[in-house]
Amino acid sequence: MQQLIVPALLVSFWTLCSGSGDWCYQSQFTCASECNVPEKWNHANSDCGKNYQSPINVVTKKTLKDERLTPFKFENYQQTFRGTIKNNGHSVQVGVPHVTALSDGGLPAVYKAVQFHLHWGTNAGPGSEHTIDGEQYPMELHIVHMKQNYIDLTTALADPEGVAVLGFFYERSNSANRKYEPIINALRSIKTSGANTTLPPISLAQLIPPEQNLTSFYRYKGSLTTPGCTESVVWTLFENTIPLNFEQLRAFSDLKFKDGKPMVGTFRPVQPLNGRQVFRSGGAVIVASSALLIATIATALGLSHPN
Repeated sequence: MQQLIVPALLVSFWTLCSGSGDWCYQSQFTCASECNVPEKWNHANSDCGKNYQSPINVVTKKTLKDERLTPFKFENYQQTFRGTIKNNGHSVQVGVPHVTALSDGGLPAVYKAVQFHLHWGTNAGPGSEHTIDGEQYPMELHIVHMKQNYIDLTTALADPEGVAVLGFFYERSNSANRKYEPIINALRSIKTSGANTTLPPISLAQLIPPEQNLTSFYRYKGSLTTPGCTESVVWTLFENTIPLNFEQLRAFSDLKFKDGKPMVGTFRPVQPLNGRQVFRSGGAVIVASSALLIATIATALGLSHPN
């Protein structure tokens, strides 16, 4: 009986507290400070209610291998730069010099890097936007690129394939990732919305897995994961994860939203595929269930029982 009562109470709560005004994450909503939570983002921007939205859950067994998804060519990813890291009120964002470029990997053009930002949960808990077979990782990195012939993201978003985003998942490790120390240390200086500081020299290459480990990925067409939710993004999600320890992951939860609340749960729930096909590169691995794997091995060894 208790399980039936709780959903009813939630329905009553949302009826009394209908969102209005600006968009926000679920963790920000209260009756005293109403805003449009993710399921109501279409009230803040109509594009958020369209059919090809992001993020999604990748069901690996339903992905289709695409031989065109060759290894990427990363240009100037090793080049260091002194970027500005900013608390923009709903995430942490770092601008990237436009000399850093991305091509191949089945992309329709050459794309230049614009910025990167992150999405996370609460105190190192689940927080990635995309999920793989239902698994939500602690955090997700988005490196945003636009076609090299455009001068700004607004113009690029008018092109159905104008933006390419690389998505990387983080996993919790026992030891700290020293390559991330410049970013983790900078978080102390940007706890409030609008705050920014200059990073020591960093490179995009130091933030992601080695290039030789970036041949396994998934590809689909989708949207920005915050309003305006424009459906102009070629998404790439990599299988290899980035390790951070508990304290490094938890440090992001010390930041504040623009309304002063703890900046936690900064992810949009997964959206329906609505008929879209998710492709995988030749290196991507489909994870079979343990039961299926055992049955396959038993059959191969002639151990299966006759009917």
